[in-house]
Amino acid sequence: MTGFSMGRFGAVLAKEFIQMRRDRITFAMMVGLPIVQLMLFGFAINADPRHLPTLVEMADNGPVARAVVAGMQNSGYFDFRGAVTGVGDGEEALRRGEANFVVVIPPDFERDVIRGRNPEILVAADASDPSATGGAVAALSGIVGVAISETLAGPTRPAAGPAQPFSVVVHRHYNPEGRTSTNIVPGLLAIILSMTMVMITAVAIVKESERGTMEMLIATPVRPAEVMLGKILPYVFVGYVQTVVFLAAARLIFAVPFEGSPLALFVGFNIFILVNLALGFLISTAARNQMQAMQLSFFTILPSILLSGFMFPFAGMPGWAQFLGLGVPATHFLLIVRKVMLKGGGLADVTQELMALAITLVVIALVAMLRYRQTLD
Repeated sequence: MTGFSMGRFGAVLAKEFIQMRRDRITFAMMVGLPIVQLMLFGFAINADPRHLPTLVEMADNGPVARAVVAGMQNSGYFDFRGAVTGVGDGEEALRRGEANFVVVIPPDFERDVIRGRNPEILVAADASDPSATGGAVAALSGIVGVAISETLAGPTRPAAGPAQPFSVVVHRHYNPEGRTSTNIVPGLLAIILSMTMVMITAVAIVKESERGTMEMLIATPVRPAEVMLGKILPYVFVGYVQTVVFLAAARLIFAVPFEGSPLALFVGFNIFILVNLALGFLISTAARNQMQAMQLSFFTILPSILLSGFMFPFAGMPGWAQFLGLGVPATHFLLIVRKVMLKGGGLADVTQELMALAITLVVIALVAMLRYRQTLD
């Protein structure tokens, strides 16, 4: 057999195309994954978030105060969604994640501006994610300048003077130093558990199918729920080890605080681990080999990184992207981790996120058991 044969080359080429057509999952990943990445990075990812939820405490409703609030609204960075009646209400809204900013206009603000007493407007910011609030804080100086030029005219013009007649003081809560590690490290726990739990479970179960041991298990009188629990629970221990090591490293190496309830985090990461293990079990029912299991696992990991608020501010995404992100389990667990570790949250503060994870767990588990029952048939 000498020389290059077009016939042999054509036979091998045809064989590969046939194999590609049969391996629909791999082909779909090759085509679909780049499209998903293009759509997410092109439309959903925004490093300069706008329309951030903002609350206001208006103890003075004069023209200057109204001009400042209107300027903040028109800038596109701040989206005023209501009012608070005291410092405690504003801090509670920040802690629960209901607002990124709380603007406080002090009493007699207008009178103090006219008399040259240089009053202060307080802007309390949730700085647990510095990248989410950095652009809005930087825009405040320009907003104040416009408000001064538009309202301090005529008889009140002397109040403007060479210096600003009032100042804006920003109080950064939960991460006053603006350290990136304080935001990234807690969120990284969600990504690590997603990557390892889903992939390990999916690959391990598919490996048994390839070796033929799954057929022996199917031949036994074992119910799908029993198989599912028996397969995923051993990896819960692995998740425990990962979480303990991670929390110790976060505290000792990166000095990330832990201000909240250990019970809230304990309940949250247990449900989150079960969600990811159930997702891995579901993937194993669709994959025919370990390569496909890894490919499908990676397809679920990508939204966890891009749509959960881990790498890019969740508030900066368009509405449709936030809607998709709410379907990603890592989004809710990331909120739990940051609320507990950085904001001192307790079990009552993360009830909504726990419910979302619990519903996701039930849905994925039911679908996985139905898929597994079909393989039995």
